Amino acid sequence: MAQPDSKKIFFENLSGAGKAIAVLTSGGDAQGMNAAVRAVVRMGLYVGAKVYFIHEGYQGMVDGGENIEEASWESVSSMLQVGGTVIGSARCKEFRSHEGRLKAAHNLVQRGITNLCVIGGDGSLTGANLFREEWSGLLAELVDQGLIEADAIQKYSALHIVGMVGSIDNDFCGTDMTIGTDSALHRIIEVVDAIMTTAQSHQRTFVLEVMGRHCGYLALVSALACGADWVLIPEMPPEDGWEDKMCQKLSANRAGMKRLNIIIVAEGAIDRSNKPITTDYIKNLVVKCLGFDTRVTILGHVQRGGTPSAFDRILASRMGVEAVLALLETTANTPACVVSLCGNQSVRLPLMECVQMTQEVQKAMDEKRFEEAVKLRGRSFENNLKTYKLLAHRKPESELPTSNFNVAVLNVGAPAAGMNAAVRSAVRVGISEGHKMFAVSDGFEGLWKGQIKEIKWADVGGWTGQGGSLLGTKRTLPAKHIDKIAEQMRKHNINALLIVGGFEAFESLLQLYEARATYEEFCIPMCMLPATISNNVPGTDLSIGADTALNAIVETCDRIKQSASGTKRRVFIIETMGGYCGYLASVGGLAAGADAAYIYEEPFDIRDLQANVEHLTEKMKTSIQRGLVLRNENCNDNYTTDFIYQLYSEEGKGVFDCRKNVLGHMQQGGAPSPFDRNFGTKISAKAMQWVTKKLTETFRQGRVFANSEDSCCLLGMRRRALVFQPVVQLKDETDFVHRIPKEQWWLKLRPLMKILAKYKTSYDVSDAGQLEHVVRNRPKESDASVAM
Repeated sequence: MAQPDSKKIFFENLSGAGKAIAVLTSGGDAQGMNAAVRAVVRMGLYVGAKVYFIHEGYQGMVDGGENIEEASWESVSSMLQVGGTVIGSARCKEFRSHEGRLKAAHNLVQRGITNLCVIGGDGSLTGANLFREEWSGLLAELVDQGLIEADAIQKYSALHIVGMVGSIDNDFCGTDMTIGTDSALHRIIEVVDAIMTTAQSHQRTFVLEVMGRHCGYLALVSALACGADWVLIPEMPPEDGWEDKMCQKLSANRAGMKRLNIIIVAEGAIDRSNKPITTDYIKNLVVKCLGFDTRVTILGHVQRGGTPSAFDRILASRMGVEAVLALLETTANTPACVVSLCGNQSVRLPLMECVQMTQEVQKAMDEKRFEEAVKLRGRSFENNLKTYKLLAHRKPESELPTSNFNVAVLNVGAPAAGMNAAVRSAVRVGISEGHKMFAVSDGFEGLWKGQIKEIKWADVGGWTGQGGSLLGTKRTLPAKHIDKIAEQMRKHNINALLIVGGFEAFESLLQLYEARATYEEFCIPMCMLPATISNNVPGTDLSIGADTALNAIVETCDRIKQSASGTKRRVFIIETMGGYCGYLASVGGLAAGADAAYIYEEPFDIRDLQANVEHLTEKMKTSIQRGLVLRNENCNDNYTTDFIYQLYSEEGKGVFDCRKNVLGHMQQGGAPSPFDRNFGTKISAKAMQWVTKKLTETFRQGRVFANSEDSCCLLGMRRRALVFQPVVQLKDETDFVHRIPKEQWWLKLRPLMKILAKYKTSYDVSDAGQLEHVVRNRPKESDASVAM
């Protein structure tokens, strides 16, 4: 095994010995809160601190007694997949009073608790900060009343607060994504997909109300994810006369052979006079003006319920560990912070800066400064709104720019959920930019055979929610038929190429770049969007399709584990896809609560396998009933799934029995997750805007000629931003034999999985979040629903 780099800082230097940490959930519940609680408890115990649950939020802190309970490792077993919050949440009027906070302080001091991890919304976090500011005064009062000893003031001099935002509305400024938002989007999209089938059958219009009293994030992103005809949100009320425009749009869509209409309304939607826009008002309007058969569906608390998505489990687990690290590093002068997500990175932000920014949004809305309210929500929210407008509302032909450029789109490699959303977005943005868009069937095989046809705006309607690849995709690389491909490019006068695919797409683009020396047909702007469930493409942290595959793995693991409930102790050995890339096994393992995950990137031998079996046997004897072991399909030629299954079966005799499952192609199928729909939509729109810019720059003397490195790029997500990278520069970062990048960010998550499974390991905190400041419109091009 690789030795730790001595330059890195490991959290062993941050001891929690003698510290007491309490965790509570407050305000509205959100899926993923339990994963955060589990991570705080296990990380806290791991570093030697005492950890307490505070049941029923601030009410439990005020009431004390059995509401404040010491947590053990076992007390958070089997809660990762449970929705809501198992430690309870309540809104507490008493904590808002000075007397209530005095009682709460007394209850904490009695147990030596001076570190609080609060999971909730802005109200809960503001209350925690006030409590922290009053802490020394509260202790002095308790001494005066004779309730605590005088030396307690010195001993418990400071209360340290770290917040995590748990809210399905994603209404907290400073973080790209709050715990619960992705799961709520899953619930909404499941309902919308189901409604679309019945709406299509009867040619109906459906008006759906989603949660979001003060924030339209859920409405906006679900509209983007399902291709809704119209969306109404509180941050951007429609212009006066919107009713006529909406009816014209619905009517035009029906005239274009569309059999259904979907209108999504945030519960807090208002018009320019701050008057509420209700679902019934919209229904009556459509019936009166158009005579369409119209139905209303109010999703309500369905959005808060159900199992947390893979994204929320990973997000909450990362934030929970980060919160404990923040508490260990805090001093008396450190301001209360909130653990946030920016792009793909954990960051720590001053809690009150985030709260003040969040309150500014509401103030701007109250004062009808709607443009400013959208900007204050962050660049991500603003980009979502721009992208929705671009894709949902087609400009009249007379208003479109005329570029006379032909742009071809094709899929290459294995199918991945979200590819169709990317193609739809590319086609519609391309048409809006004035290009003529061409669809290539069956990848490069279709291209050399001439399977190319023009694709129009209406042709891609309804593609967003479709799994697989509607264009058709093949693994064929272009080199073998490069002359025929060049001939077809010349024949159809293709001026730019957009490739959506996995590692084969990356290799293909390199071959096309190298062919520029021989064929001028390839001296055009070319861009690739990474789309593969394996997430093994260099130059990007995430690929379209990987989130859907992760959710398939996690849902299956949940069911498999549940199948053993009530039976004797059992261990499941599960094989995942991914080629030589261990992303699905590792991150799926973290999200499903696996005990081990075997991957190619982290070599292992028989001693490691033996240690894992012994570790699991010990856990089985003392606490857990079910074990989960994931194995990447190509992690080792000799230690096969059968071998590992037989080894565990033999060594676990008398303690547990074993079962094995090979998940196979179910990881590639299914409807795309909200994350993949939006990631595909957003990066494809960005890629097409880049293509337009490059076409304009390279058009000289009546033709396009682009032969520079930066005209042949991969668009990937790197840490905090979406970046265009010349493919030729990514060659050195790639292991072509095993088809993986040489460095992979998610390997840093593996120790986290091991810690949460009770292994002793080193966790590199050199990349941990540092306290930053909230900046208006921080670079959030990664899109709130893109970060992982």
